[in-house]
Amino acid sequence: MILHQLIDFELLRLIWWLLLGVLLIGFALTDGFDLGVGTLLPFVAKTDSERRVVINTVGPVWEGNQVWFILGGGAIFAAWPPLYAVSFSGFYLAMFLILAALILRPVGFKYRSKRDSYAWRNGWDWALFVGGAVPALLFGVAVGNVLLGVPFRLTENLFSLYEGTFFQLLHPFALLAGVVSLAMLIAHGAAWLTVKADAPAVVERARRFGITAGLLAMGGYALAGLWLAFGIDGFALVGPVITDGPSNPLLSEVTRGGSWLAAYSERPWIVIAPIMGFVGIGLAVRGLARGGEVSALLWSKLGITGVISSVGLTMFPFILPSSIDPRSSLTVWDASSSHLTLFVMLVSTVIFMPLILIYTAWVYKVLWGKVGEDELNSNKNAY
Repeated sequence: MILHQLIDFELLRLIWWLLLGVLLIGFALTDGFDLGVGTLLPFVAKTDSERRVVINTVGPVWEGNQVWFILGGGAIFAAWPPLYAVSFSGFYLAMFLILAALILRPVGFKYRSKRDSYAWRNGWDWALFVGGAVPALLFGVAVGNVLLGVPFRLTENLFSLYEGTFFQLLHPFALLAGVVSLAMLIAHGAAWLTVKADAPAVVERARRFGITAGLLAMGGYALAGLWLAFGIDGFALVGPVITDGPSNPLLSEVTRGGSWLAAYSERPWIVIAPIMGFVGIGLAVRGLARGGEVSALLWSKLGITGVISSVGLTMFPFILPSSIDPRSSLTVWDASSSHLTLFVMLVSTVIFMPLILIYTAWVYKVLWGKVGEDELNSNKNAY
């Protein structure tokens, strides 16, 4: 027996679908609070000293957190090539805006304190705001468009043709998903500031903004669920489903109609995901209101995990449906790399992922503790 055949192709596809979700959740849990803190920066900190405190709560860790984004992109490229090709070409302008905003972050961190000028520093503070708010918003818009279906089709030779425009991405439902994403990460960033910032005025403002953002995220999430139930057609595979066949979406039969939420009648156990989303964000808001620090951050992490998981579990097995040609829709069973490729990637992941997690945990342990003005004044390496 060839070594990679020790694990069924079907199981490998399912494992990599789960791992992709883990990477996306890992990015949201770690770099998510960085984005939230950047978005909050101009509003929770009024003086230069306060803004330096806010920036330095994420300064030592933001680069490492962003690695999850790179890992997610790499996993899509290697494990799901059709998904990478269609999404990165169809969402090209949106991706460009996200990357341009993300580029502002390192530049803002490095350049902000280079000149003792209010206009200079205030300009870079707003650049950091853009670097936080724009990705947080557009990531949610992208998820909303995936649920709506993306206007692409595959030719008989499996070339993807995208037939949409940038402004078509700004569908009201997609914008609602973007608002949920932005509000959720603002609340997450606020929870992080209550843990890390040793500045009472900053913490108090962060709590107020975090409570408002958390309530907005919960309301938007509930509205999005109702919209999915009654206003957006879902997708479904029909006929015999081949789970270990060739990666050719055109071999499957897909129909559009009914509700995405039909998945909850077929697999009732997945209701745990939206429950986690509502409970986690709700208790995070409660923790912020009552002065909780670590508890609010942990509940926020649970809420984000639930919200993201609910999208993947609701859509399963679809990963990128087509709104103009349902037959071209990409699913877990027909859009992956080869059996051997998935196996080699899994072996590499089993070896290196624990090392990444151990190193990340060690970094957070070493850098744990609050950031205050006195510490910044005595630390020449601070931003």
